[in-house]
Amino acid sequence: MDAAFAPAIALKVPWAAVLGNHDQESTLTREGLMQHIVGMPYTFSSINPEGFEVDGFGNYNLEVAGVEGSGLANKSVLNLYFLDSGDYSTVSDIGGYGWVKVSQQMWFLSAASHLQNLYMSKPEPQKEPAPGLVYFHIPLPEFSSFGASNMSGIKQEEISSASVNSGFFTTMLEAGNVKAAFTGHDHLNDFCGELTGIRLCYAGGFGYHAYGKAGWPRRARVMSAYLEKTRSGAWGGVQSIKTWKRLDDKHLSTIDTEILWEAGNEAGGRQRKRITKRRRHSG
Repeated sequence: MDAAFAPAIALKVPWAAVLGNHDQESTLTREGLMQHIVGMPYTFSSINPEGFEVDGFGNYNLEVAGVEGSGLANKSVLNLYFLDSGDYSTVSDIGGYGWVKVSQQMWFLSAASHLQNLYMSKPEPQKEPAPGLVYFHIPLPEFSSFGASNMSGIKQEEISSASVNSGFFTTMLEAGNVKAAFTGHDHLNDFCGELTGIRLCYAGGFGYHAYGKAGWPRRARVMSAYLEKTRSGAWGGVQSIKTWKRLDDKHLSTIDTEILWEAGNEAGGRQRKRITKRRRHSG
């Protein structure tokens, strides 16, 4: 695990992490793993939110602030949510993988509502919520909604979701600001599909410590958010979010570039700027 995060630490790049279903199968518990992670350099990870009793370890959110000196400098223009989807079912009569529990969903809705209220209140009240992106490991049953006709990327294995539907997709819809959710778990899937306005995306098989497929390069999904700039020269909120996959081949190829989300207002005459400033949310 230390080796996996070492490149970000060496480059002094801020990073965040969520747990998968195999991480505790060594010498640390899931709580112990998150305690270790939050003590590492340059991490923005948290064990759990303050003031909430939630299942699992590694449930937290991060805010991405607007440009310094702009009207949105003290507001989050992009909200990132991280949740622990567990490892395996803890209910005796239900087998299979874990899922995002009710306590986590209640915290998620509370955090999303709080951030939306801040974004749409004075000063600089905004008309619509800032976009939200959600990260967890085990895919939702809704990932099975896609086939060749309504997705980008590749599906090479069955969707290994929990055997019960916890309703987290509906919770993300209810939150009102989620634009995309990202999972891992199934190493041979790297597709994205849209369901009821939310993009559901696999990260793609990344590391060499687990199963893959011969002749199919390991890959990592990249997300990049861009700010709008008005004709007056002021930086505003997020205008678009793009994604692509970077392959570990001899060319480090980029494939499947697509727009995950774009603001509904007119984009004519605007420039885009990559967001670099991040800050925590502890409310």
